Amino acid sequence: MKKIKTSKLIILGSGPAGYTAAIYTSRANLNPILVTGENIGGQLTRSFNVENWPGIFPNITGQKLMDSLYQHALYFKTNIIKDVILNVNLQKNPFFLEGNLFNYICDSLIIATGSYPKFLGLDSEKKFIGKGISSCAICDGFFYRNKKIAIIGGGNSALEEVLYLMNVASEIHLIHRKNYFTAEKILIDKIKIGIKNKKIILHTPYIVNKILGNDKGVTHIKISHIHDKKNIKIIPLYGIFISIGSKPNTHLFIKSLKLDKNGYIIVNNNSTNNSNFTQTSIPGVFAAGDVADSFYKQAITSAATGCMAAFDVQNFLNKK
Repeated sequence: MKKIKTSKLIILGSGPAGYTAAIYTSRANLNPILVTGENIGGQLTRSFNVENWPGIFPNITGQKLMDSLYQHALYFKTNIIKDVILNVNLQKNPFFLEGNLFNYICDSLIIATGSYPKFLGLDSEKKFIGKGISSCAICDGFFYRNKKIAIIGGGNSALEEVLYLMNVASEIHLIHRKNYFTAEKILIDKIKIGIKNKKIILHTPYIVNKILGNDKGVTHIKISHIHDKKNIKIIPLYGIFISIGSKPNTHLFIKSLKLDKNGYIIVNNNSTNNSNFTQTSIPGVFAAGDVADSFYKQAITSAATGCMAAFDVQNFLNKK
């Protein structure tokens, strides 16, 4: 039988939102338990070059930034447990959470479980995940040193992966379904330099039709022009990195909380009384970071809502 751990507050998630909430609530003597989840440090650990975290310049790796936040939370004696939550019961307070290692009971909960990468959804894609297809350049880039690769996407994450892999791969094919990028201008300018130097080969607006390969892995990618299906290219390569966005990690809360059509947790951020900004549809349950943010999706905004959730929790517990 699993041991039960009890606390006034449990924080789920170990990204910027979770660690920030832990720092603030630990300083408020709430003695929170932070359950890291499977992806310790969140998606930011996959970012090689973070240039927009205020006060740290010119850059820092995502892993170093998350290590610093982890140490900061520990400094204020946050009880950090490396566990994965399997089921939740939020129908009555105190709330019950079933973990892989322990079970948990708490009076309040901050959900900061973040998001996970989207894939294309092609049958041929599923066949080669882990055999030439990846969603993390930092994790898997070294496998493709001096080889030809492709990156799918046009946002910040995609262009950051291109810039990282420029120092690894011999040739990069950047494939995007639009004629324009949605990334920051500073990243786009760097990409233009790579294209000018013929390190990057741009394919816009193109979509992926099929991924081709053999028992050893990926060998080619088949793409077509989005407005002219007969305009087809078959490109020989060894690796494909897919960076087309993310989905919120909310599968545990589908039956418990109100979610929007894309699966993001709905919070009270349009409240006219400017309080309980991070409150979910259940009193005492709060959400922060990418799990409740379908628009900004920045490390700094995640951290900010982690701070707000910490204050909302304090108000809830004081009233209770």
